[in-house]
Amino acid sequence: MTDTSTTDTAENRLFDYSPITDRPRISWPGGARVAAYIGLNVEHFLLDRPSTSIWPGTADLVPDALNYGWRDYGSRVGIWRAVDSLDRHDIRASVLLNSAVAHHHPQIVEAGLSRNWAWLAHGRTNSILHAGMSLDEERRFLTDVVDTIGAATGRRPQGWMGPGLTETFHTPTLLAELGLSYLLDWTNDDQPYRLNVPGMVSVPYSVELNDLLLFGRGVTGPEFVQIVRDQYEQLHADSEHSGRVMALALHPFVIGQPFRAKYLDQALAYLAAQPDIWLTTSDEIAAHYQRTVVAPGRPPA
Repeated sequence: MTDTSTTDTAENRLFDYSPITDRPRISWPGGARVAAYIGLNVEHFLLDRPSTSIWPGTADLVPDALNYGWRDYGSRVGIWRAVDSLDRHDIRASVLLNSAVAHHHPQIVEAGLSRNWAWLAHGRTNSILHAGMSLDEERRFLTDVVDTIGAATGRRPQGWMGPGLTETFHTPTLLAELGLSYLLDWTNDDQPYRLNVPGMVSVPYSVELNDLLLFGRGVTGPEFVQIVRDQYEQLHADSEHSGRVMALALHPFVIGQPFRAKYLDQALAYLAAQPDIWLTTSDEIAAHYQRTVVAPGRPPA
């Protein structure tokens, strides 16, 4: 197996430059032009660590009731609004799952199992970024995360997104050793692409079409719906000769707030009504790309 890990940060060895105008054609199932998935972040946060915050003024306090409570709303209330909306439009979520959720919020895992959600490894907790580990420490850590999710869901995850989209130089190789096949961390494309780790690809994710960042910048509900429409329309236009991927990133403590619920429903209704969309999971996108583009292509790195 090629080891793309390096401490030489001047040279990117994980993937090669590839202009989107010079690639093999991607054809999605059923003649769809855009493959779309809902990246639902299901996360666990620690009471005594600074984490994602709505107001930084108390973020360093222990306990930080203001920000911890805001985040905790997602698992107690917000997730269930999102579930209702996904169900209403018959959409399976691609769940970015902190492995600690399996212990702390098993009811969410049970709800996802009954709906055949796709499960991606998302570290152990979003209170700790995936960094600063030796090779052996990271191997043990990732093995525990993957094994925990596999035991809780009945299926080992195929995809990975680090907490805060974080990795080490060793992460892709170690994940491949554990049987994973794709990453979401590198948000630099509208199509999947090969990584220089055999068997591994990158699947598009978005830090722009992302409720946490959009609403954090003051976007309103109606503006959110229009942004979703604009994203799809442009990707549909771009896909005339080769398929594109649209990722909608959601966090239950953001999109699950009562005053935003109807706007999520409107956005999902719009996507579900599009005739040229393959509304699927990131697992299925990665598998289709591996099967139809990578497998017939050049030999593994």
